[in-house]
Amino acid sequence: MTVYIDPPSWPAHGTVFSHLISDTSLHELHDHAATAGISIRAFDQDHYDVPAHRYEDLVSRGAVPVSGRELTRILLRCGLRIPAAHRPEKLRPNLARAWSRLGQTLKTAEEKADDDAAPSPARDFDRHWELLGEELLDRWAEPHRSYHAMTHLAAVLRGVGTLDRAGELAHAQRPTVALAAWFHDAVYSGAPGSDEEASARLAETRLEPVLGSAAVSEAARLVRVTETHDPLPNDRNGAVLVDADLQILAQDPARYTQYTEAVRQDYQHVAEADFRQGRAQVLQRLLERPALFRTATGRARWEQQARVNLRAELELLTRG
Repeated sequence: MTVYIDPPSWPAHGTVFSHLISDTSLHELHDHAATAGISIRAFDQDHYDVPAHRYEDLVSRGAVPVSGRELTRILLRCGLRIPAAHRPEKLRPNLARAWSRLGQTLKTAEEKADDDAAPSPARDFDRHWELLGEELLDRWAEPHRSYHAMTHLAAVLRGVGTLDRAGELAHAQRPTVALAAWFHDAVYSGAPGSDEEASARLAETRLEPVLGSAAVSEAARLVRVTETHDPLPNDRNGAVLVDADLQILAQDPARYTQYTEAVRQDYQHVAEADFRQGRAQVLQRLLERPALFRTATGRARWEQQARVNLRAELELLTRG
């Protein structure tokens, strides 16, 4: 791994800042920054912002000076660059609009299913939906999240759309599956099993005032399926949600490395030896499955690369 730094030229807080990056691993970058006494609060998705007075010290510690343009090229080449659309300042507004569209779709479906029912003042759908969206986005943006954050939510929603367009969902089921995606990691404390159950109960509690019991029950059921990622053979909704959730396993090697490092950050409360053992067990169980993905589209698009990635990570974990 090589650490690079560009000249201090980015103004903020009464000084100018450099960017500190790695060409290989965010995990190694975090270690390098910690050794140099740089706070994790200075990390911004794919780089550290460091003030001008630290520039010479970081170069003396091994950071290679490059121009700002070359630093960007290095990030792009190694696959660690976070696209602008995936950054929180862009991602949150985009997700908020997606949540609003989902609400209108579900509201229309509810109205069609109950044409004779007069709207109730207690069921102020639009206001309740807006507030619920803000709550969910706040949850997905919690500071202790690294992988299980808004980027993951956006990826799962894209995956649901991809599988729906491929014909994997029954008629008109996409909104319900998308709703489950919004809630599937809404509660995240790094406690597998209890997090999924708490997220399902949150869905039941928050959705009951505005949606019918069938939609609420199905969304909560789907959230619970993500605990094991093992839907029943005839569960098309469940298959689409878990495949969308697991598609990260099939990314290119650089993106997959980002994913594994982000997962490690999410479990930083777990000792290294315990994490490696537990993670290896999870990977081994996945590899023992006849198929990682439950939809035909998922198997065709993602199965092969996912197994390559899982085997490579398992080898790294077990060889120490």
